[in-house]
Amino acid sequence: MRPLEGVFVVDLSRILSGPVCTMMLADMGAEVVKVEPPPSGDDSRLWGPPFVGGISTYFHSVNRNKKSIGLNLKTDAGRRILWELISRADVLVENFRPGVLENLGFGYDAVSRRNARLVYCSISGYGQTGPYRSKPGYDVVAQGESGLMDLTGYPDGAPAKVGTSIADIVAGMYAFQGILLALLARQRTNRGQWVDISLLDSIVSALTYQAMIYLMTARNPRRMGARHPSIVPYETFKASDGYVNIGVTNQKQWMNFCGVLGFPELAADPRFETMDRRLEHYDALRQIIAPRLAAMSRSEVLSKMSEVGIPAGPINSVAEILEDPQIHARGMIQELTHPDYGPIRLLGIPVKLSDTPGVVEGPPPYFGEHNAAILSMLGYSKEDASRFLRDGVVACAPGCQ
Repeated sequence: MRPLEGVFVVDLSRILSGPVCTMMLADMGAEVVKVEPPPSGDDSRLWGPPFVGGISTYFHSVNRNKKSIGLNLKTDAGRRILWELISRADVLVENFRPGVLENLGFGYDAVSRRNARLVYCSISGYGQTGPYRSKPGYDVVAQGESGLMDLTGYPDGAPAKVGTSIADIVAGMYAFQGILLALLARQRTNRGQWVDISLLDSIVSALTYQAMIYLMTARNPRRMGARHPSIVPYETFKASDGYVNIGVTNQKQWMNFCGVLGFPELAADPRFETMDRRLEHYDALRQIIAPRLAAMSRSEVLSKMSEVGIPAGPINSVAEILEDPQIHARGMIQELTHPDYGPIRLLGIPVKLSDTPGVVEGPPPYFGEHNAAILSMLGYSKEDASRFLRDGVVACAPGCQ
């Protein structure tokens, strides 16, 4: 048994933030019906190459364990089918600009009148309130506006985007959290509620201690490359065959670090004997320790740090980490087989529950792959399904029935 078995989710989201959320719900047992518009469904299906089975790897990354129906909401019959799905749903997830679904007749007020127990989750660039409410928002825009890009990169370089769509992903995770909280509250109130998630809010919340530097001192944090604003050494160092990260966060670790690298006198040097002094004399400290580390291989550095219990790790490529034995031992690489396009490898589930774990079991669907099954669940006949397809009420990938 999985913790969300019996929870029915209508997924009107697309691209990344919403699909991240609904994938997490599906992994934990919720039945997720992904409602996609014709002619080809979720835009991200076409975001490639690379493609597998004619579907982009981008789409594959966040749409496992879901069922897909292609539904034309510009038709009366399509809207009626959506209402039928909503009437039995526990959760609805959408990531349109505020007002779009309301104009289609599926805003929160209308939906909650039909199904008062439904948890309605909206993810947008700026949220349902505020002066930016109506602006379109994408991950890269949120990364820039949030201040995150101004903190990312080196002092003498341009601001840099994080290497993954972190605003979308964090927003999706907050949406998942908000939905679970609303479902928990529903057990006491017997009512659903509106969960309002903003990409900008989500990534601003991730500023944490960087934000507090400004809020408490009015000093604007600056780009520092791989450095930490409050801890030294806590950063990236070049080794002879690559790069490593080392974190020395307390006085005991500092003394052990100096000793294992053959600098016992450094620990007692007045310039470096406390953290605030090391921060003050960072440049001088870096010039002493960087050459020593650069003369060692990555494995030598990591072995030395391990000897004295100092956290350290290599800067891996994506290929290196995805073949790493630790990741495989933790089940973070899963293989699924689709009956048409064959085996695919996907990322696993990072939340490990001892008694009711999540499961990666259903490969990402073709567009409209489950039209017939979903319509049958709603009481429609095979003839109805054929007529809906012929009349453009439902749609699916080429060659479907």
